[in-house]
Amino acid sequence: QVQLVESGGGLVQAGGSLRLSCAASGRSLRTYGLGWFCQAPGKEREFVGGINWSGVSYYANSVKGRSTISRDDDKNTAHLQMNSLKPEDTAVYYCAVRSLYYSTLPKEYNYWGQGTQVTVSS
Repeated sequence: QVQLVESGGGLVQAGGSLRLSCAASGRSLRTYGLGWFCQAPGKEREFVGGINWSGVSYYANSVKGRSTISRDDDKNTAHLQMNSLKPEDTAVYYCAVRSLYYSTLPKEYNYWGQGTQVTVSS
């Protein structure tokens, strides 16, 4: 069993940056595929990016080139660095894990964190 806790969200101005964290306990993130998702009010949960257990990452087109997923194995924590933030990035951001490989589909993940709010002002 793995537990996930997101943090690092907050209010930033458009064009700013934010570094989200996903702290895991119970199991090592090295054994999982991890995905970051966002969900705005009234909208479906959307894939932001993911990283396999091996470190291979993939990003949605909306964040490609301005976001980076990383993993700190010593701290068992994953990060989502978001730069050049836009008002449309405003959402609750979640991390989730599944076996070995990331997926773009929320339904394929077994464990989720509680989410952290990201708000980008104009």
